[in-house]
Amino acid sequence: MKESNSIFKDKNILKRAIKDSFVKLSPKAQKENPVMFIVYISSIITTILYFLALGGIKDNSPSFILGIAILLWFTVLFANFAEAIAEGRGKAQADALRSAKKEVLANKIPSIKEVTNITKVNSTDLKKGDIVIVSTGEQIPADGEVIDGAASVDESAITGESAPVIRESGGDRSAVTGGTTVISDFIVIRISSNPGEGFMDKMIEMVEGASRKKTPNEKALEILLVSLTIIFLIVTAALYTYSHFIATEAGEINNTSITSLIALLVCLAPTTIGALLSAIGIAGMSRLNQANVLAMSGRAIEAAGDVDILMLDKTGTITLGNRKASEFIPVDGVDALELADAAQLSSLADETPEGRSIVVLAKEEFGIRGRDIKDMNLSFVEFSAKTRMSGVDFNGNEIRKGASDTIKNYILEKGGSFSKECEDVVMNIANTGGTPLVVAKNGKVLGVIHLKDIVKQGVKEKFADLRKMGIKTIMITGDNPLTAAAIAAEAGVDDFLAEATPEGKLNMIKDFQKKGHLVAMTGDGTNDAPALAQADVAVAMNTGTQAAKEAGNMVDLDSSPTKLIDIVRIGKQLLMTRGALTTFSIANDIAKYFAIIPPLFIGLYPELNKLNIMGLSSPESAIFSAVIYNALIIIALIPLALKGVKYREVPASKLLSRNLLVYGLGGLVSPFIAIKIIDLIITALGIV
Repeated sequence: MKESNSIFKDKNILKRAIKDSFVKLSPKAQKENPVMFIVYISSIITTILYFLALGGIKDNSPSFILGIAILLWFTVLFANFAEAIAEGRGKAQADALRSAKKEVLANKIPSIKEVTNITKVNSTDLKKGDIVIVSTGEQIPADGEVIDGAASVDESAITGESAPVIRESGGDRSAVTGGTTVISDFIVIRISSNPGEGFMDKMIEMVEGASRKKTPNEKALEILLVSLTIIFLIVTAALYTYSHFIATEAGEINNTSITSLIALLVCLAPTTIGALLSAIGIAGMSRLNQANVLAMSGRAIEAAGDVDILMLDKTGTITLGNRKASEFIPVDGVDALELADAAQLSSLADETPEGRSIVVLAKEEFGIRGRDIKDMNLSFVEFSAKTRMSGVDFNGNEIRKGASDTIKNYILEKGGSFSKECEDVVMNIANTGGTPLVVAKNGKVLGVIHLKDIVKQGVKEKFADLRKMGIKTIMITGDNPLTAAAIAAEAGVDDFLAEATPEGKLNMIKDFQKKGHLVAMTGDGTNDAPALAQADVAVAMNTGTQAAKEAGNMVDLDSSPTKLIDIVRIGKQLLMTRGALTTFSIANDIAKYFAIIPPLFIGLYPELNKLNIMGLSSPESAIFSAVIYNALIIIALIPLALKGVKYREVPASKLLSRNLLVYGLGGLVSPFIAIKIIDLIITALGIV
């Protein structure tokens, strides 16, 4: 209960919720909840009946009518309070985000080639496609893609994480968010959103609930609740007509008042779940926000509760994303120092994380320091999709590094040979999940650089938890099957798809969906966007590209693949909470039926006294007790609606059985006990 209690302890949230409870009394706000709208109308009618009773037109005693009217208004206010307190945290988060979002002056430039031609403009005037340059200490004015440079960026305003992150052009870490701050170097950004449409704006809308729409499951349950309420409304109206007819036939006075029947309607209608339904959905969204995940729709949270297939992009999701040089392995009698020297020379102009790691490894293992490139007359050969290798030419020497098959073809064309020893080293590295990078000099193989994918900590244990939930995990990667198999084994996933293309990922998701599965996918790259758009639950990494974020229906601000565990748990918890409180509410109605019906009609049918199993004092005390309980149970269940039913990693059938026992039986028994206690108290106090 720690989470929900913290809301009640926050005085600002509490004050705002109490105020909003009265603001929500407007007819426009009440119409959003059809079940509680019936209670709202009932409150107005009983209030009118009270003033009519004061004027001599008595439906019942004025004090009885006034008591029922006050209790019904409190029932409405408590329902409003449940929704308002659920919205409270979101509104507080929205206020904090608004304070972080400031209008700043941006350095707008005509193009990437004209970085000195700067025009100062307000950040609110920037449009999609504009180009800006942001330097150390400056705030990024709007969402965009880094198209030149690399910088450390403080994203704590969004993620809450104080450690800076690297944002650079090219690759899957190029997206930046408006409101974050560059703390070193500079970057050139192409703006990707118009004013008011940025990531921060979407966050504010979602966390405060301004754009929250009812989910399909929520709408379906609401239709059921409205249908039950209409049935009880018809039954209640028929009871009044029937009791009036029977009393006339028997020559007696009809003691069944409109006020009593209104109280009966409110108590029999599913007001408990009707009052808490909206709060459950808002609280589920809020719990997701607390986990640093931004959901673009409530539907995605519900779908997360039902997923049974999880597809994970390897790079940046299961692994850290940057392969790191871990070892120089010379072959054919070559000295390790010669291999390290050649590898470092070929990587001096390589600004990729892999290239920088090769330079660092050579420096750490062999003490090879940076050298004067000008004196060596170096001519660097950049990597291209056509050659699939990079390198350097200097003083008649030619060094190349690349994938084994590429270097093998290159050497054979030069008239050289690719030894069995080198092939064995390449195979061993691939079998252990690494990436082999072969280095050759002047047509001769020197050796292999072992680039290692670093699996993120804790993923294996988390995937084991997913397995307990009945969720199958599939790793998606462009690596060869041997490398993919080794990484899959280390990470503990159930299956993998190697050499995956964007079309391959998309088709795999479609195939699973055709078989009736709900598929969740996480990804961070532009090549993941088609699959993310197809998936039922699509979680884009915040460190990923803008295309991935736009394709997903959730964004993980912490960029952790293990976060999906929390997302699935929150989704399941949301569905369970809604189901548990619906069961409790309907079971409550059965108990309240026995509390009100027998005492209410005992004057016309004395034999109904046998059904007064609670032994309630009088019809008035029975009605009062039931209406008081009906109002108080809403307040009592607010903490559970906000915190959610505890989720256990057991099969769904066991969870269902347990919840039916706890909330079904509990909902049946608790009103009998509570209503009897209330009846004894109000009778002893002489209230009725």
